[in-house]
Amino acid sequence: MKSPTPYRWIVRLRCLALCVAWTMFAMPAMAALDADLVKPLGSDDSDQKVAAIAKLGTLATPEAIALLKALRDETVYVTAEGRVLVVDADSNAVDPITDEKLALPDGSDNIVINNRLRGALDAADSGLQLLSPEVAKRRAAAHALEQEADPAQLPLLQRALAKETDAEARESLVLTTSALELKSPDPALRRTAAERLSESSSASVRPLLAALAEPDAQGHYAEPDPQVRSAAAISLRAVNGRVTRAEYLGNAFYGISLASILLLAALGLAITFGLMGIINMAHGELLMIGAYSTYLVQSVFRQFFPAAIEWYLLAAVPVAFIVASLIGMALERSVIRWLYGRPLETLLATWGISLILQQAVRSLFGAQNVEVSNPAWMSGGITIMGGVVVAWNRIMIIGFAALVLLLVWILLNRTRLGLFVRAVTQNRRMADCVGVPTGRVDMLTFGLGSGIAGLGGVALSQLGNVGPDLGQSYIVDSFMVVVLGGVGQLAGTVIAAIGLGEVNKFLEPVAGAVLGKIIILVVIVLFIQKRPQGLFALKGRSVD
Repeated sequence: MKSPTPYRWIVRLRCLALCVAWTMFAMPAMAALDADLVKPLGSDDSDQKVAAIAKLGTLATPEAIALLKALRDETVYVTAEGRVLVVDADSNAVDPITDEKLALPDGSDNIVINNRLRGALDAADSGLQLLSPEVAKRRAAAHALEQEADPAQLPLLQRALAKETDAEARESLVLTTSALELKSPDPALRRTAAERLSESSSASVRPLLAALAEPDAQGHYAEPDPQVRSAAAISLRAVNGRVTRAEYLGNAFYGISLASILLLAALGLAITFGLMGIINMAHGELLMIGAYSTYLVQSVFRQFFPAAIEWYLLAAVPVAFIVASLIGMALERSVIRWLYGRPLETLLATWGISLILQQAVRSLFGAQNVEVSNPAWMSGGITIMGGVVVAWNRIMIIGFAALVLLLVWILLNRTRLGLFVRAVTQNRRMADCVGVPTGRVDMLTFGLGSGIAGLGGVALSQLGNVGPDLGQSYIVDSFMVVVLGGVGQLAGTVIAAIGLGEVNKFLEPVAGAVLGKIIILVVIVLFIQKRPQGLFALKGRSVD
């Protein structure tokens, strides 16, 4: 038998194509959606409607997605016979079961979406977003389903969990899927869900596992199967250990964040207090001035440079430093220079100056707080260990504090002004005898300390609202850092700031914010009784 020629093969392929085309266009259309899914939407029972919406959301087909969108747009109607129809843009009614187009019958009512049905539609939309190729959409959908997942969505959640590669989205999917599986009548499925939750780092998992593993007040277990209870107990211990480690890590990070603020607030105070022995109670108001300078720069950018508003903070840094420095030098030349060697009078004078500065700010900006927004590149954060959110603005502030510390160290140890400052700090009279202009050094040093306080105000403006009383919250802590670290000692100031920040954050959950500060203050007082010079003693002969 001869093999067919190429021409015969071409004829056969053409015939096959015609058959396929006839099958597609001549045969009756297949049903787009199953009738058992669509008909409950026309029911008067809200439970049936919610269940139908949840099932449609699990299909993830174009027809199901289109019907869900029509429901949200309230373009789905029910005829007097209970037939569900979708009205398209041309006002034609389409049967989603048969794809038949017809005129909308008289007496048809559209399905009104109430809050309960809207919530079911939101949950269905979140379920569909789980299959999106964009990671951000999958994360948002997984987080949303933690609160509103429906048992009918369990197959879709299991399918999404099997494909998910993003750690954050997978964490949420594990929690949601396991929470639904724990309600299953199958003990094996409940045990698998309990074992899977052992990988979670979320504190919200603990109530789910505790309800299975621990008895109630009467000694009764909600979980009848002992194997499921055992698996839940093992997972609960694993989650508790992981959450505890995450809490310690979070406290350590926020302790460093607080330490960076304390360092910026106390760094200038350590320089001025160490050099001149001035108890500057207006130092907190210099922080406030730096924060309000940031607010003004933000307002100028919004008014004149809206396209560059995301970079206003970079311009605010030098502005805040210069403004606070000029005010500090003006205070030193006008008031403080006449009070050297008289600490009590200095304390009272600077306290009065602080009240004047507060009232001046109230007169200019009002008594209410003003808002300083974070730039986009400082918004959000990083989630680590499943539950610790490391905010970008705090990370930036920690880096900013480290940069300011480095610049201050370079200025004090590698510049002529720094040499003069160290000379005056160690022996003012001898420095004056060898030609050091001590009066000018005092002014510049006070301006430097005030400018650093202004930089601290820039950092504080990124953590909350700015108000006239902003600096009062940090003046006591700043003095504690200076006294504990050692007057005029840069290294001591850094160590004291880190120590106070960490101790404060670890004490707050145990003793509370107020009692924690009292405990810290008592410990510092006892420490100073034993070591009056602080952690690091001042070298040389300091006079006056």
